[in-house]
Amino acid sequence: MSVERREARQPWILLSPALAAVTLLLFVPLLFIVVYSFWLRTATGADQVGFYLDNWQEALSDPFYRDILLNTLKIAALTTLVCAIAGYPTAYFIARSRGNKVLLLLLLMLPFWISYIIRTMSWINILGVSGAVNSILIALGIISEPIQMLYNETTVILGLVHFLMPFMILNVFVSLEGIDTTLEDAACSLGATRWSTFLEVTLPLSLPGLAAGGLLCFVLSAGTYITPLVLGGPTDAMFANLVFEAIITQLDWPLGSALSLMLLVVLGALVLVYNRFLGMAQLMKGLG
Repeated sequence: MSVERREARQPWILLSPALAAVTLLLFVPLLFIVVYSFWLRTATGADQVGFYLDNWQEALSDPFYRDILLNTLKIAALTTLVCAIAGYPTAYFIARSRGNKVLLLLLLMLPFWISYIIRTMSWINILGVSGAVNSILIALGIISEPIQMLYNETTVILGLVHFLMPFMILNVFVSLEGIDTTLEDAACSLGATRWSTFLEVTLPLSLPGLAAGGLLCFVLSAGTYITPLVLGGPTDAMFANLVFEAIITQLDWPLGSALSLMLLVVLGALVLVYNRFLGMAQLMKGLG
């Protein structure tokens, strides 16, 4: 074997463990899901092997699935908006802090050390009928009986914001850290106010991080099922809950596979649009 061919193969040899892991853990299961989506669940509960479009016709034509998909996208968009509005000032404060940024980032990462399910269920002890908020309001004499604050769309969004806010802050922080502060100083020296400097210099340069955080928040919130399951009511189910019900409760793997691929295609299209206009580099920085 020539030296050139050996050198050409070395990168593939080094990448082979990672490629094998991605193939076995990602592409092979995805291929199974695609195959399952064309099978058919019979009246006896058995799966009929074949190539049937019944599951796709039901998923694409039934208004029930369409309405829940649109509601899922709406909740994801509202969650992303709240995370952006509340997370940007926090990220700006950390990035421009003259204190110990490492300590602030450590405090930001602390919620990740607690299970996502436990963090979600903690809102029941805060907003429940016998929770902390109602107990304080009753003790202060503001209300005479508990207020029902759980199991609605607002608490679902609140739980999602609680879960996803660190992702937004980290991405915006990375973007702000990459801005040369001398640009802001130059704008101020030319007569710009701090507010106009922020609007004309800092904000535009940090938009890639804001977009990366928005993409992460939107995709993760649209694909979650724990938060609406714990904090939502009967009318607040999201699309992932339909997948869960179809596969786990009804044991209808073919329909559940079609629904999961439907959600995957919608979110994948969003990622492709993001990658087309902004690229994945900023997102990788935020995740790193």
